[in-house]
Amino acid sequence: MNILYLHQYFVVPTGSSGARSYEFSRLLHRRGHRVQVITGLTEGSGLSLPAGQRRAMVEVDGIEVRVLGVPYEQRMTPGRRLRAFARFVLAACRESTRVREVDVVFATSTPLTIAVPGLWAAWRHRCPFVFEVRDLWPAAPIELGVLKNPLLIGLARGLERLAYRRAAHIVALSPGMKEGILATGEPPEKVTVIPNASDVELFRVPPEVGRAYRAEQGELGTRPWLVYTGTFGRVNGVDWAVRLAAHVARLDPRVAFVFYGDGSEKERAAALARELGVWERTVYFRDPVPRVELPRVLSAATVLSSFAQDLPVMRTNSANKFFDAFAAGKPVVINYGGWQAELLEREGAGLALAHHDLEGSARRLVAALSDADWLRRAGQASARLGDTEFNRVRLAEVLESVLLRAVKSQTQAR
Repeated sequence: MNILYLHQYFVVPTGSSGARSYEFSRLLHRRGHRVQVITGLTEGSGLSLPAGQRRAMVEVDGIEVRVLGVPYEQRMTPGRRLRAFARFVLAACRESTRVREVDVVFATSTPLTIAVPGLWAAWRHRCPFVFEVRDLWPAAPIELGVLKNPLLIGLARGLERLAYRRAAHIVALSPGMKEGILATGEPPEKVTVIPNASDVELFRVPPEVGRAYRAEQGELGTRPWLVYTGTFGRVNGVDWAVRLAAHVARLDPRVAFVFYGDGSEKERAAALARELGVWERTVYFRDPVPRVELPRVLSAATVLSSFAQDLPVMRTNSANKFFDAFAAGKPVVINYGGWQAELLEREGAGLALAHHDLEGSARRLVAALSDADWLRRAGQASARLGDTEFNRVRLAEVLESVLLRAVKSQTQAR
């Protein structure tokens, strides 16, 4: 197939954010398909433009990446974000007309506005449109209180339904997201769940890699680590983890919470750590780590983590870091309910802590970190999930079959 892949936040291996689109593109290319990506200039993407240029085309591991000079940063105000989304829509529509030989358009949200150039490109090239839903928009920004304007909410809901209706097929990243899509009236056979995946090839490294990284950290390297890697955004609620750390410090001051990343809420979380007296004592903030260097960090962790605000829509999420833990074969700690919490409970691959009970959560975490047998068993269960159910190669094959069916259906319809 000739696949046109639209993703405003495409990340290459030298970047420091989740790389689902890159990994799937790489694997699709490996299976003989041509993949052309249209993307913007996102913070942590690892992409850039030569000075003075508004667009460029680069090749990354066989993937043809069309980079548009539309910057986006997580620290932007809501108004600046909306302007960045609008600019990308216009630029991506123009860029899609320059692409030749397109068999299928695959557009991945967020933002929801990616559906506009996706629908345009599919119409322009007379090919099927497949839409991937990474978060339930506009439900998520409405619950977070980010999207309040009734007119914008109405427009967003209209675009959501238009994208679902016009799509030949829809990919959802979790069972909960599929339920949200079906609630709009779409038939179940039109939606396939392909969760975020585990890149075992990248993250499953020998234990010596983690031990060497710990040896570079001085005294900190001798302690139990809970590691967080990712964005410090409003949705992530890292301040909850800082409060948890303060409770844990009273039970076991050896436990270290090490946070790698950046974002609009990082300074607020750091200020809270200072206020609670755990800054650089049991809570450590570090800069983002390029994805190619991340295996060292994950290997060094005792447990890995994924946090989110306590909102119903967050129970449908499919966080990259959750599946990176499976790839690394590490227990994972989360603070929200939903399908991921049920999975951890069923498989014994980690802990789902109660968001409303910091003291009880602290006791559970300290007990787990002190139990070598539990750590071993949870790590083994995590690795099994990474090797089987959530293995990136297997899920890339599922995506390939979705795209092939969409192309075949359109060909038969003609």
